[in-house]
Amino acid sequence: MDRDHNQIWSNCLRIIKSNVNEQSYKTWFRPIRAVRIIDNALTIQVPNKFFYEFLEERYVPVLKKAIREQLGPKGRLEYQIHTGNGKDSVGSAGNEDPQTGMNGIRGEEIKNPFVIPGIVKPSFDSQLKPKYQFDTFIEGDCNRLARNAGLAIAKRPGETAFNPLYIYGDTGLGKTHLAQAIGNRAKEINGDVRALYVTTEKFTNQIIHSIKNSSVNELVNFYNTMDILIVDDIQFLAGREKTQEIFFNIFNQLQQNGKQIILTSDRPPKELKDLNERLISRFKWGLSADLGLPDFETRYAILQAKLEDEQFQIPDNVLEFISFSVQTNIRELEGALILLNAEATLNQREVNMDLAKEVVQKMVNEMAREITVENIQALVAEHYNIQVEKIQGKTRRQPIVEARQLSMFMAKKMTQQSLKAIGQSFGGRDHSTVIYSCRTVQNMMDTNEDFRKNVNELEKKIRMSLHA
Repeated sequence: MDRDHNQIWSNCLRIIKSNVNEQSYKTWFRPIRAVRIIDNALTIQVPNKFFYEFLEERYVPVLKKAIREQLGPKGRLEYQIHTGNGKDSVGSAGNEDPQTGMNGIRGEEIKNPFVIPGIVKPSFDSQLKPKYQFDTFIEGDCNRLARNAGLAIAKRPGETAFNPLYIYGDTGLGKTHLAQAIGNRAKEINGDVRALYVTTEKFTNQIIHSIKNSSVNELVNFYNTMDILIVDDIQFLAGREKTQEIFFNIFNQLQQNGKQIILTSDRPPKELKDLNERLISRFKWGLSADLGLPDFETRYAILQAKLEDEQFQIPDNVLEFISFSVQTNIRELEGALILLNAEATLNQREVNMDLAKEVVQKMVNEMAREITVENIQALVAEHYNIQVEKIQGKTRRQPIVEARQLSMFMAKKMTQQSLKAIGQSFGGRDHSTVIYSCRTVQNMMDTNEDFRKNVNELEKKIRMSLHA
């Protein structure tokens, strides 16, 4: 007698539901659909390879129990993996492959999007830089909450209330350092932890590549194997709808599997624009921790640690003077120390207060004469032989659009202005236009050698204008 595969699977689901918790049932069994039954083999379709592998790893006993209750001791379960291209893969549940000694589907390993063809690399590279450690991330009132949360996460990734950990703050305050330090410490504690660092730009480029090559499922499968996923500058997801959709699915999968997500941004979640509300709400699930400007004591401690690392000695009064005088961000604070070292070494001068005052005064003069959006607009207009008003206006002629986008790109790169402030300087445009322009220029630089040289020449001209 013909048997109804849907009915048999429905009966199996009742058995499974009584043996797993409600959340696991909804996540891992509700999306499955029955395909057919031939002899004693029931074929079910699962969304992707990772889904299949997770079922095989966690739920083979309960699946066998359900199948054998419905189909008898010879009952078997086979999988069909939906690829979206009409070429679904098939494998068996819980049956060892006699040729490989492995359970499940034969085929290629999940592809690593970070491996460049022709370059031999380890099978998995975390993309973490060893220099970013907690030991060199100096604690102060400005970062204590974020640092302590990071330490807790490193010990028990995915098991704390800080998931996701959303770190935000201005440029140069150590967001990338802290995020990568968490991954490095977690790997130090447990060498088997799969921690991955990726910038939003790199992730977006991987999405574009995977769409062109019909390999989105492979990319998603790769990211779903992570224990810790660190995504830097998440604000650059703005306006990228397809990338947001794919990241949303990865985020959900990792969350449901108890994996750790760490995000960095230049603003808190509530100020993110042009992002799907579903994503923003999920960014708020865990802990949002800001990195503020370091106080005097923290700046002093940072410089002390830098001196030890560089094996460079300066008098305490000089160190105190620099710590007091440079209050912008950590990057410029360390820059002052590097400049002091360079002046002393190259010019064979004694490190004293006179030299320190010269260095700080030079930095203050640079900042006082810092490049402005208006400077950039004027120099770009001169370079393109057009009027500044055209760059600020609404003209859509190609040379003017290119000059306008390039001006926005330079403004973001070379000034401390916010995206909103930059947009206002270009006829009241919003920040999403600035983001789009910066992305367009970067893409052109990546693909057009002549354009890249043109941009580099223009940047040199802008920087030289400081010393004119």
